[in-house]
Formats: sequence, structure tokens, C-alpha cells
Amino acid sequence: MRKLIFNYVQTHKSEILNEWIGQMKQDADERAVYTMSAQMFKKTSSEFIELLISNFTETEQEFQSKLTGFAEKIVRLGWPLTVVTLGLRTFGQIVTEGMQEKEVVAQHNFIEFSVEFERWMFPLYNTIIDSYANTWERTVSLQKIALQELSAPLIPVFDKISVMPLVGTIDTERAKLIMENLLEGVVSHRSEVVLIDITGVPVVDTMVAHHIIQAADAVRLVGAKCMIVGIRPEIAQTIVTLGIDLNQVITTSTLKKGIEEALEMTERKIIEVEGE
Repeated sequence: MRKLIFNYVQTHKSEILNEWIGQMKQDADERAVYTMSAQMFKKTSSEFIELLISNFTETEQEFQSKLTGFAEKIVRLGWPLTVVTLGLRTFGQIVTEGMQEKEVVAQHNFIEFSVEFERWMFPLYNTIIDSYANTWERTVSLQKIALQELSAPLIPVFDKISVMPLVGTIDTERAKLIMENLLEGVVSHRSEVVLIDITGVPVVDTMVAHHIIQAADAVRLVGAKCMIVGIRPEIAQTIVTLGIDLNQVITTSTLKKGIEEALEMTERKIIEVEGE
């Protein structure tokens, strides 16, 4: 029976693929269908069907290697796991109905077919889902590391003056990273004045303010001055309402004003040069 299933799938591969693509376009998540060109969707769908068929003909190691490569590809393309599981169910349905229509499977051998087909599809189902999940977890982990590396840079803008722009929410884990980057950057850049720019921080609550004040205190302990810039009116109102004490920290409303004050602290200033 297993050979019978394989022969049918191999012989009617084009028909199965076309019907599979039609049903997936109708039932699948739009993210998997309309975020790529029709040609790319067809190519990826063809690879998926070929992958399922290859489970019949290749060794477990060869199949696993192909499966890992395909899982990495569909994660990059943004196929949700629901699309993968729907694809497997749709493939099984198309093959079953097709073999019945061609009378390859009839009442006398339907139970034998069902048992053998399930014996083939069930481990395939688990293997594909496991491979997808592992690839996704690995991708998310790498992206998280990359984002952490980029999320709190200390940028030298003038001699002895550095800026740390903060964007997004600040939790305890990120606050630790900010502190580490800040202290390492102050020493390596020999900064005398550091500006922490919170223009891109959407919400400043007690916890966020506490982390920022801690960072400012740490900068002072290594011999530099710290300034918090980008305090918008709504942030200022929140700070006052929460009773957060920023008396020990220099603050300005914009990065431009902060740079001007930092230059004065290092005995420099911006001078307008008249045109000749």
C-alpha cells in the first residue's frame, strides 16, 4: 500500500501541486500568500510538495537536512506555523480524495490505506513542526541578540562628548545592558559629558526613571557628567506627578540644547560664521 501511495503521488504530482496551491490561496493566512509574488509562492509550494514526497525515497538523514533547509526558508518568508500545518492537512486531503476518485482506493482497501497513510503522515507532521519550531526559536534568539547589541549604543559626537539614544521600552534586562554599554563607552571614548537621549522612549514610569537615574549616577562615579535630554512635555508632567527627583541630573528638552550645554561644559561653543 505504501508503494501504491507513492506511485500515485509521484504520477499526479503536478495535479496535486496545482490543487494544493488553489486551496492554500483560499484558506491560508494572507501573510503567507500575498506578501510574496505569485511566482515565489508557487516555487515555495512546489518545494513543500517535493519535500513531502522525498520522505518516501530518501534516507532519514537526507530528509532531515532538506527539512531543516526548508524550515529556515519559510521562517524567513514569514510563513506562520498554522500555514505549515494547514498545508500538511490539505496535502493529505487532496491525496486521499484523488486516490478515491481514481479508484486506487476503494471500500475494500480503504482501512489499509488509512492506516498506512497515517503511519506515513503522522511522524512527518511531527518532524516538520519540530523543525519549524526549532528554526523559529533559533531565529528569534539571534534577532534578540542583534537587537540588544544595537539597542543602546554610546556614540561619540564631539571630542569628550558622547550621546546614548534610547528607543522603545526599557525593562530590567535592557537597563542592565544600557548601564554596561554606558560605563564601557565612557571609559573607552574618554567622555567628559554623556547625554542620554530619551526622545524615543514612549513611556517613562517610576521604574524607567529609576533605571535612568541609576545610569546617570554610575556615569558620575566614573568621573563624567551626565545629562538627560529629549524630555517632552508629557514626560515632564509624568515625572512631576510621580514625584521623581531629577535634581541631581541636568535635563533639557531637546538633544540640540543638550549638545550646546555639553560644549559649554567642555569650554567650547558653536559660533556662526558669516558668509564672505
